[in-house]
Amino acid sequence: MAYGDAYKDCAWISFEDLEKFMIESLIHAGIPAKDADVIGDVLIESDKRGIDSHGIGRLKPIYIDRIDAGILNPETKIDVIKDEKATAVLDGNNGMGHVVGVKAMQMAIDKAKEYGLGMVAVRNSTHYGIAGYYATMATRNNMIGITGTNARPSIAPTFGVENMMGTNPLTFGIPTDEEFPFVLDCATSVSQRGKIEVYGRAGKQLPPGWVIGLDGKTRTDTAQVLEDLTCGKAALAPLGGIGEETGGYKGYGYAAVVEILCAALQDGKFMKDLNGFDDNHKRIPYPLGHFFIAINPEFFMGAETLKRIAGTICRDLRNSQKAPGEERIYTAGEKEWIAYNYRKEHGCPVPPSLQKVMTTLRDRWHMDYHWDFEDK
Repeated sequence: MAYGDAYKDCAWISFEDLEKFMIESLIHAGIPAKDADVIGDVLIESDKRGIDSHGIGRLKPIYIDRIDAGILNPETKIDVIKDEKATAVLDGNNGMGHVVGVKAMQMAIDKAKEYGLGMVAVRNSTHYGIAGYYATMATRNNMIGITGTNARPSIAPTFGVENMMGTNPLTFGIPTDEEFPFVLDCATSVSQRGKIEVYGRAGKQLPPGWVIGLDGKTRTDTAQVLEDLTCGKAALAPLGGIGEETGGYKGYGYAAVVEILCAALQDGKFMKDLNGFDDNHKRIPYPLGHFFIAINPEFFMGAETLKRIAGTICRDLRNSQKAPGEERIYTAGEKEWIAYNYRKEHGCPVPPSLQKVMTTLRDRWHMDYHWDFEDK
C-alpha cells in the first residue's frame, strides 16, 4: 500500500522540494538544466506513484555515481539512425536514458497520430527510470503505449543459475474512462534489483523464490545477494519462480522477448555485453536498448470506445467475487493512483538511508537545503 508501518521511520518530503533537490543535484553532476528537468520529472513520478525503488533511491547510485565513474554521459547526444513513416531507430550515445526515452516515445506518438501506429527502437541508451512513465505519455494522448528495456544481466533462464538477461520490463499503458489509466509496469523477474535494494535499506530478508544461487536453491540473505548479483554468484528468478512448476518458463520467455526486441531491431548490445565490465574487469557503460510503441485507437474504433471498454473491464474485475478475508481487488495502475493521492498531501517517504544520501549530496555541492529530519 501507499503508506503504513513500513514508512514509520521515513521523513515525508513534498513533491516540489524533492524534485527540486534532484534536479539541482543532476545539474551539479554536469547535466544540462533542460535535461535535468526531464530526468527530475521521470524520477519524481516514480516517488509520486509509490514506486520507491526508482525515484530518489536511484539518483545517486545509478546516475550520479555512474557519471562520476565516467561510464554515463551527462550530456545526451541523440542520433537518428533511421526515420521512416511509422518507425525510427535512435542512438543514445550512452547519454541519459530518460532524455532519450522521452524523445523516442514522443516520436512514436507523433507517428501514431499520422499513421495509426508508431514504433521507435533505441540503442546505446542507459537506465531510463520507470517504464510506466513512457507508457503514460501515450495514455495522456488517448493512445496505448508499450515499452520495454533490457538491462545488465540479472535473470537466470529456467533450469539455469547464470544471470543472462536483465529484469526486462514489458510495460503497457491503456487509457480508460476512469481517473487513472490501466498501467502494467513490472519486471519479467519475480522481483527486481530496485526492490531488493529497498529490502536492503530496511534490513529485511528476502522472500524465498526471488533469487537463485549457484547451487540451484533460493537465497534470502539480502545484503550478500546484492553483492553477488553483480559478480554472477546469484541470479533473479524469472516471473513465475524457480523451475517450471509455478510457471517460471513464462517469465523466462517474456524476458527473452524483451531482450530480442531491445537489440535485434536496432542492432544493439544484449545479455553479457551489458554487464558493465570489459575483459580486464574495468567498468564501462551499459549500452541498453529500448523500444517504444504508440497505438492510436482513432485508427480502430475510436478513443472513446477503447476507454469505455477498458474502464468497464477494470470495474468488472474489481467488482468480482473476492477471496475470503480480502477487502479489495485492484487493477493495474490503481495502487499507484492511491499512492499518488495520499502522497500529494503528505509528500514522499524518504528512509534514513536515503536521508544520508541527500545530506551527502547537499554537502558535496554546498546546496542550500535543511530538512526537518536533521532536527530529530
